Amino acid sequence: MRATKAADLVPAGAVAAVVGYVGCRLVYGDLPPLPTLAGLPLAVLAVVEALLGYSLRNRIRGKGGGRPVQALTAARSVALAKASSLLGAIMVGVWLGVLGYVVPAASRLAAAKSDIPAAAVGAVCSALLIGAALWLEHCCRTPDDPREDDARSTG
Repeated sequence: MRATKAADLVPAGAVAAVVGYVGCRLVYGDLPPLPTLAGLPLAVLAVVEALLGYSLRNRIRGKGGGRPVQALTAARSVALAKASSLLGAIMVGVWLGVLGYVVPAASRLAAAKSDIPAAAVGAVCSALLIGAALWLEHCCRTPDDPREDDARSTG
């Protein structure tokens, strides 16, 4: 597996933003008001992943006296991080698409004005999830093995 890069996430977010905007244009009048804290579950997941990353990083580096990390645990954590960063990118795109619709419409629609905070909270929470997921993925990297450096210089 390779590390997640912005080039992996930006296209998904861009497509989701277009879908979110077009979806709002088509069905906004039929939607109920957006809950202000709709994005909060993503922030909770971000906190959990950040804490997991911190814990795994210390265990992988052998700090804190914890048990060593099993390879399968690290692989599952990386899979969680990759899935979460993609989910975060998609949700940032959707929330930005919603914001792209409701901000200009706020001057003529009271519902749009009241949905701006929900879309902003959702976008911020989604961005937090991306950051935490990338942090978790980074924390699952093994420290460089000094023997590999010796093998490269002599090889």
